[in-house]
Amino acid sequence: MNIIMVGAGSIARQHLKAIKNIDYAKVVSLVSADPAEAKEIAEANGITHWTTSMEEALALPGVDCAILCTPTPLHADQSIEVLKAGKHVLVEIPMGASLEESRRVCNAQTETGLVAMVAHTRRFNPPHQWLHEKFKSGELHLHHLVVETLFHRRNNKNALGVERDWADHLLWHHACHSVDLFSWQTGEPIIKRWAQQGPVSPIIGVPLDMTIGLKSQSNKLCTVALSFNNEGPIGSWFRYICEEGTFKVRYNDMTDGFDKAVDYDWQGVSTDGIELQDREFFEAIMEGRTPEADVHDCFLTMENLHKLEYVARN
Repeated sequence: MNIIMVGAGSIARQHLKAIKNIDYAKVVSLVSADPAEAKEIAEANGITHWTTSMEEALALPGVDCAILCTPTPLHADQSIEVLKAGKHVLVEIPMGASLEESRRVCNAQTETGLVAMVAHTRRFNPPHQWLHEKFKSGELHLHHLVVETLFHRRNNKNALGVERDWADHLLWHHACHSVDLFSWQTGEPIIKRWAQQGPVSPIIGVPLDMTIGLKSQSNKLCTVALSFNNEGPIGSWFRYICEEGTFKVRYNDMTDGFDKAVDYDWQGVSTDGIELQDREFFEAIMEGRTPEADVHDCFLTMENLHKLEYVARN
């Protein structure tokens, strides 16, 4: 499996680390708009080819697919470019910066028939997968998913502290994870939604605080609180309130409602959600099948984000 990695930021580096554990996968080119960064990250990871041109990388002999870890505004156009070049694509969330961009990506997948997958990593983190199987089997019954997504990001910098020329977004990026997770865990349509947003930052140009509420067809609830104003540990915390008990998830750790560790007896080939996600992408290509988190499956999430944005603005 010959891969080009497009992007050299923090999430690209996590993919590179994960792929080293997959013996049949090899990154054959690293693409970055910054040539010094491209050279540095390529050499650090034993990648023999680097470039500032995705077109050049896609034209290399034997390339099977691309993983896109680039700024949100580039996701849709780059995904379409990869598909039209005859290569499979895994794109970091969101697949588009709008509903219309996401629709264009889905149309390109339909036209080419290639694998097009969105990096909804929460679907692959072991605790979320374990809970998903319990919900499917009827051993657990979800009442309410409560999510906190907290950062301190009042300046326009990325996770590595580097200035950037595009704005991250609480709704279209960070809430995208949780809206998709709720839809996936319930397997039901979202029938009601509400959203509120705080003032738009004059520095970043987006709201720094937001709250979201969702209701599924069988009256399951999801509440999401998001902030770029929070001081303290960063990231997301997930609390599954179930009929049979409460489960709190933070990355690969899971406790009950009293903070007692839950042994979820994970039997997967890895505990790294990104590695498990990348394996699903590669295996779907090799087996000629639709992957988990296919773009059409994830389009529902983009529709919900579109509706939430309208409610928040009005």
